[in-house]
Amino acid sequence: MVASFPGHTVASQRHRRQQEVSDDEAFPQACGRVGARAIAPIGIAVARSDPGPRAHAGAKPIRLADATMIVEVNATDGDAGLQVFLDGEPWRSMTISSPDGRRILAVNTKERLKHYGLTELFSESSEPPFERFPLSRFKRLFPEGTYRFAGRTIDGKRLVGRARLSHHIPDGPAITSPAAGAAVPRGAVVASWNPVAQRGGIEIAGYGAIVEREHPLRVFSADLPASAHSVTVPAEFLETGTKYKLEVQAIEVSGNQTLTEMTFTSRAHSPAGGSEETGLSPSFSRQKL
Repeated sequence: MVASFPGHTVASQRHRRQQEVSDDEAFPQACGRVGARAIAPIGIAVARSDPGPRAHAGAKPIRLADATMIVEVNATDGDAGLQVFLDGEPWRSMTISSPDGRRILAVNTKERLKHYGLTELFSESSEPPFERFPLSRFKRLFPEGTYRFAGRTIDGKRLVGRARLSHHIPDGPAITSPAAGAAVPRGAVVASWNPVAQRGGIEIAGYGAIVEREHPLRVFSADLPASAHSVTVPAEFLETGTKYKLEVQAIEVSGNQTLTEMTFTSRAHSPAGGSEETGLSPSFSRQKL
C-alpha cells in the first residue's frame, strides 16, 4: 500500500529529495530520512485503527464452543480424577474459576504461540488412590457448581464459558465376559456387562467400551447407548497370543463416568472346528455369508 499525505506521496517525496541531493555519498542518508518520515505517520494510522483494550472490554464477549468438567472414577484401581475440556476461537490466555470465585487454573501462551493461539485444551488431574485421598475429600476439593472460563483471543477479545460439575457418579459396570485373565478365541471376543443401577438421582446416558494393547499401542473403542450391554470386538483388530486390556465405562448424563478394567488374551480358534481366520463356527460363517 502506498501511504498518501496532503498534496504528495512517499514516491514524490523520494523523487524531490533525490533531486536535492547532489552528493552520491549523501544519497543513502537522504533516502533513510525519507523512509523515517514516511513510516512514522503510517505507524500512527495503524495504531489508531486498533480498537485497544478499552474497546475490547466493552465489546460483547465471545462464548466458547464447548466447555466441560467431569469426574472419572476407576472402580478397579480405586481412584478419581478431574477432567477439563474446552474448545473455541484461537486464544492466548485462559483461566478457570471454581464456584466460590477462586482461580484454579491459568494458561498463558508465550512468545510465538501468543499470537498464533490455542483452540482446544484437555487436561486430567492426578489420580491418587482412595486410601490416600478418599472420594469424599475429592468432592470437597472440587465442589459441585458452575465453573467459569475466561480468557482472551489472540486479537484481545474476551472469551468466556462455563461448565457445571456434578457429584452424580455412577457405579462401575460389572464385566461378565470375557473372564478376567482368560484366553479367548480371537473371533469370539464379546465384551459384556451388567447394567448399572440408576438410583439416587443417577441417570445412565450410555456406555463406553475400550480394548487396548501396548507395544505398539492399538485401541478399539465403541460409544454405546444406555440400552447396550455388550459389544463384539472385531477379529481383525485382535492378534493371536496378545494380551489386551478391556475397559467398560458407565457414563452419567452429567458426563461423569466410572470404569471397570480387566485383561484377557486372544488365542487361535478352537480346534473343534471353525474358520481359522475368524474363529467362528462353520454354520455361523455361512449365515454371515
